[in-house]
Amino acid sequence: MTLTRDFKQTVAERAERDPAFARALLDEAATLFLSGEPDAARLILRDLVNATVGFEHLAELTQKPSKSLHRMLSPHGNPNMNNLAAIFDAIRDWLRVGFDVRVVEAA
Repeated sequence: MTLTRDFKQTVAERAERDPAFARALLDEAATLFLSGEPDAARLILRDLVNATVGFEHLAELTQKPSKSLHRMLSPHGNPNMNNLAAIFDAIRDWLRVGFDVRVVEAA
């Protein structure tokens, strides 16, 4: 019998011990959001928050209630642009990374 681990637990543990992986998750969430896939971006952000800053501390950083942040990043969440920008900014600051946005022309 093969032993399996919970995927979310595996992601959380890797993000905790590997800052480059956490930064890659943030990059992927931003890329998905900008590519028109906000549902997937929200779920990655939720996993990243759980693995790094935590919702209680994110609430302090964004000055938003923790329960509201949980709802925003839930599968059926619908954060407005200001809230999403605050979340990205707080995680970016927590991970000490910047965004380098480049426009790629379609061929």
